[in-house]
Amino acid sequence: MPLWFARGLRRGIVTTRYPARPDGSSASLPTPPAFRLAALTRPVADRLCAACPNGALRRENDVLIFDVGACTACGRCADAAPEAVVPSGQFELASTDRSALIKRIPLAGAGR
Repeated sequence: MPLWFARGLRRGIVTTRYPARPDGSSASLPTPPAFRLAALTRPVADRLCAACPNGALRRENDVLIFDVGACTACGRCADAAPEAVVPSGQFELASTDRSALIKRIPLAGAGR
């Protein structure tokens, strides 16, 4: 049992001070991707979709559909296209409306 856990139980501390004060360990959590719009082309979007093991990414014509609710932040999309994907830094994602978790991202060069 980690020492900090045992010490916390002895002192009666059963939780962190979150959300009043951010927990320092949150900086190391994996987060869903954010996309560099200028680098999102059809071939890049196809690579991203092929790399996603959960089906959180799919392409419909000139739009990349990103289902944040299905994303496990595995990082495979960032490995497949590092020029187009960066960590979002957001790990607190919740919604009472499922459709709010589905993002439609236009691809570069769409409509031209």
